[in-house]
Amino acid sequence: MRRPVLAVMCLVALAALVGCGGATAGSPSPAGSSSPAGSSSPAGSPSPTSTPAPHPSATAPPLTTPSAPPAKPKQVVVLDPGHNGGNASHPTEINRPVPAGRGRTKPCNTTGTATNAGYPEHEFTWDVAMRVRDLLTAQGVQVIMTRQDDTGVGPCVDQRAAIGNQSGAAAVVSIHADGSTAASAHGFHVAYSSPPLNDAQGQPSMTLATTMRDKMVAAGFPTSTYIGSNGLSPRDDLGGLNLSERPAVLVECGNMRNATEAAAFTTPAGRQSYAAAIATGILAYLG
Repeated sequence: MRRPVLAVMCLVALAALVGCGGATAGSPSPAGSSSPAGSSSPAGSPSPTSTPAPHPSATAPPLTTPSAPPAKPKQVVVLDPGHNGGNASHPTEINRPVPAGRGRTKPCNTTGTATNAGYPEHEFTWDVAMRVRDLLTAQGVQVIMTRQDDTGVGPCVDQRAAIGNQSGAAAVVSIHADGSTAASAHGFHVAYSSPPLNDAQGQPSMTLATTMRDKMVAAGFPTSTYIGSNGLSPRDDLGGLNLSERPAVLVECGNMRNATEAAAFTTPAGRQSYAAAIATGILAYLG
């Protein structure tokens, strides 16, 4: 009877030993076994539940290049060189009446005057206007000419005013030279429409006229001794000014019959000096 009891006791002891060999809660896993959920990972292995820290550049806002400011629209100036080289050979066309404002009509255009030696006004005004155009263009101003050469006819005074009106010009400047028969008469004057027929002919044209006058005086040109007062000449009879809906003036650069002024008109250096003063006046007005 002792041998069966001993066998049973041995079996119970063996079962206890096998049970003690199992892992208990909180005890380390045997080597080579996988870790239970929630246990720490072996050294050197990334944690399955952790996320690598982002690189600083990954969280920074994207770099943007500031856009350039929009280009400032160019200011428009209309230059109106008086008369034209073909006018004298087309009397019927230039003598036809056209509207001149204030209920009046005037001839389409005229031939202009000349120095005693025959240098014509239309050639002088064209040359000076081209020089003014180049000076303004170099400063970023858009220039529109009322005529494109010195060999054509016209345009008529009402057409010249329309060019300025349709362009929305910031300023319209007509360039002329006078032809007083008094040889002693000299000096420039700036004409403007008076009394004004619209807002543009009011303060804006007056400011343009006085600014032009001041800059020409600063350039050394004397004011007229025979027309207007202190270099300014209010007029109600000039069609181009009466019909203008933009700030407009007419610059009479001097008397072509005066020997001193005629000498300046007929030289490139003299014409450049007038052009520089006129361009300076326009730029000062535009601000």
